[in-house]
Amino acid sequence: MSPAWEHLWPYRAVLAVDARNFSAHTSKGMQAINTEIQDVLHEALSAVGLRAHWEQRDFPQHTGDGYVAGLHPEVLPALVGCFPEALSNALHDHRRLHPGQAALQLRVSIHVGPLPPSGLGVPMVETHRFLDAQVLRDLLLRADPQVTNTVVVISQRVYEDVFQSGLSTGDTVSAQYSRSIAKVKALVQPVWLHVPGLDWGLADQSIFEVAEQESSPTPSSPPRSEASQPAQAPTFLQTGSGSYQGQNQYFNGPTGGSR
Repeated sequence: MSPAWEHLWPYRAVLAVDARNFSAHTSKGMQAINTEIQDVLHEALSAVGLRAHWEQRDFPQHTGDGYVAGLHPEVLPALVGCFPEALSNALHDHRRLHPGQAALQLRVSIHVGPLPPSGLGVPMVETHRFLDAQVLRDLLLRADPQVTNTVVVISQRVYEDVFQSGLSTGDTVSAQYSRSIAKVKALVQPVWLHVPGLDWGLADQSIFEVAEQESSPTPSSPPRSEASQPAQAPTFLQTGSGSYQGQNQYFNGPTGGSR
């Protein structure tokens, strides 16, 4: 009798975004911002040739103050390379079209891993943990909203898969990502930070918890996690059918600082 085993779920790139100071808005304002987030994501992804991929995205979920969806991992070079600047440009256009409105600033998290069609799994949890990392929040906290509207964190796995492949990432190079450590709840993992237009060589990295850079642009892989326990999976409440889904996500325990 053959031993029992299961097929690994397909690898999926996970793209998640959160809006800064979302809780400061009224309920009506929150609804408008969530719609605007989806609009700028569509605009930015279309600008880098990912419109068809976005329209066929997996497990699309609005998270109240943000949005998350799965994409084919083959588009990671675009997500890491071209997308952040395109998103920043879309947010600048949004600000110019809405004078007098507070500038919309987004935190972006990009990860990859095996996930079922529901999106439930450790890579999804890790994606949101990265998004909640204080080091990412601090970047927007110190930024001028009129100048910097986008900050990005990618996982070590994404960094290695993209930059060790040697594939083109547009005008973006690995040096535009700065290594740091994400510490959220039980998760402690190396991550890479990116701010469109920022040269990390000119930045005072001492104000962040940034790990020492390796001499090589593609460092060897440190352990994926130093956590003693895996992050707990979220639960989802799903409504709707067909190509559009509405889902609310609930994490076990507090999520950290206010969004």
